[in-house]
Amino acid sequence: MRLEPVAGDDPRDLLRALRAALNGSGPALGLGMLAPTSGSGGSLYVPAGTAVVITTSGSTGTPKSVILGRSALTSSALATAERIGEGAWLLALPASYVAGLQVLVRSLVLGREPALLSGTFSPQAFTAAALSMASSEGGVRIPTYTSLVPAQLSALLTAAESDPSVAAALRSFEAILVGGQALPAAVLERATLAGARVIRTYGASETSGGCVYDGVPLTGVGVRERRGEIQLSGPMLADGYLGESELTHAVFPRDADGTRWYRTGDAGIIEDGRVRVRGRIDNVIVSGGINVSLDRVEKIVRGVPGLEAAVVVGVPDPRWGEASVVVAARGEALRRSESVQLEEARDAVAADVGPHARPGRLVLVDELETLPSGKPDREAIRRAVAGLVRDETPDR
Repeated sequence: MRLEPVAGDDPRDLLRALRAALNGSGPALGLGMLAPTSGSGGSLYVPAGTAVVITTSGSTGTPKSVILGRSALTSSALATAERIGEGAWLLALPASYVAGLQVLVRSLVLGREPALLSGTFSPQAFTAAALSMASSEGGVRIPTYTSLVPAQLSALLTAAESDPSVAAALRSFEAILVGGQALPAAVLERATLAGARVIRTYGASETSGGCVYDGVPLTGVGVRERRGEIQLSGPMLADGYLGESELTHAVFPRDADGTRWYRTGDAGIIEDGRVRVRGRIDNVIVSGGINVSLDRVEKIVRGVPGLEAAVVVGVPDPRWGEASVVVAARGEALRRSESVQLEEARDAVAADVGPHARPGRLVLVDELETLPSGKPDREAIRRAVAGLVRDETPDR
């Protein structure tokens, strides 16, 4: 079937097209910049039953186009409704991300029009949209739901401290799904004290969005740990990657009994039926809900004069979840101004990857710690730097 790229950011346009894609009366939708597909001849085609192809930066930072079928998206929406209940949804995320897309899918599956923010996200816009959702059927209040990333929730909690209307908006939701990256414990505690009912979600574009809620898989979702990696199965798995058959087979292996699994690339364990994710197996951080390849950032940073031997590590960040920091030996880096070097590194990364990947700081050390092999001891460097920048939030 034909794939039709969706241009523009108006969720109303996407909602109309998505309705047709889900019921099979319209073409599949391509969200974001699609990865090149060999042999496309100027037109892109996808397997029958495809609803959406959504582009993700992936664990390597290289764009991949994930094929999501109608049944996968619908199964995810129904499993969410079974777990947290049915109601009306507020779209507060870009619909080109899987979490935002699923807000629209859930609304369509449940037969309700979603509420939409007016303009870009801000505490004021969120509050206005949330408080306008109050409605009832037969005298019974209709529950409301929304999805956020941790940075949005943190901004709302800060605004709520001085604006009672923002606090009321947060409390008005039956549940607020928060995913895209790990939710800092301090932010979760603040949300609980503010009366917000937060559910931490875990998943990916390859699983049609979150499929594990507060560590517990949704109905139909299988979870296992293989060699330290979390793997997932279930009806909401993607069909694979557009134009990447080898990668599809590698990431979505089948058991002898035919069960298909998704290799998440995340390290973790399963304890008492709960999934506990420990971080990425590869050298990737999730900053503001977006995957950032530290290897890719480091390669760019090393092109800046004076930073040829620099190491880029990820550290916890109170606003973005994680942020990248450039670490360099003092004797090498001080050939030129530290501030100039950092700005040149940030500009280079922004131009090549995007502003979301810009390193927040340049930290100078007497000597970079190394392994016996002579390679940088990244974990030791990361631990040393994390304490220095724990309470600093980089600008984007």
